[in-house]
Amino acid sequence: MKKLTRKEEEVMKILWRLKKAFVKDIVDQYSDPKPHYNTISSLVRLLQEKGVVGFTQYGNTYEYFPLLSRDEYRRSFMKQVVSDYFDNSYQNAVAFFVKEKGLKPEELEEILRMIKNE
Repeated sequence: MKKLTRKEEEVMKILWRLKKAFVKDIVDQYSDPKPHYNTISSLVRLLQEKGVVGFTQYGNTYEYFPLLSRDEYRRSFMKQVVSDYFDNSYQNAVAFFVKEKGLKPEELEEILRMIKNE
């Protein structure tokens, strides 16, 4: 899967939340100043070309929906982060986040319980 740009990720987050939307609906989800309609329309078309967004056509209007789930993207994104920044070691990645956040032993135990229960 191709990496999404920050702007493409913003659009995908909106589509994941709305499940399906017209370009106008996506634009409406932005805070002011809202991006231009044509900007969002172009981003959606790029996402379509990347195969992560599909559409249903109603005459000259298109309703878009995500083909890529948030979980699938998160998995792919995290694999890339671990590969690029942690020498492909999940242990190094977890150790980094533990140190960075200063997690307490109880919080680590809770994380282990969560992992074991999945």
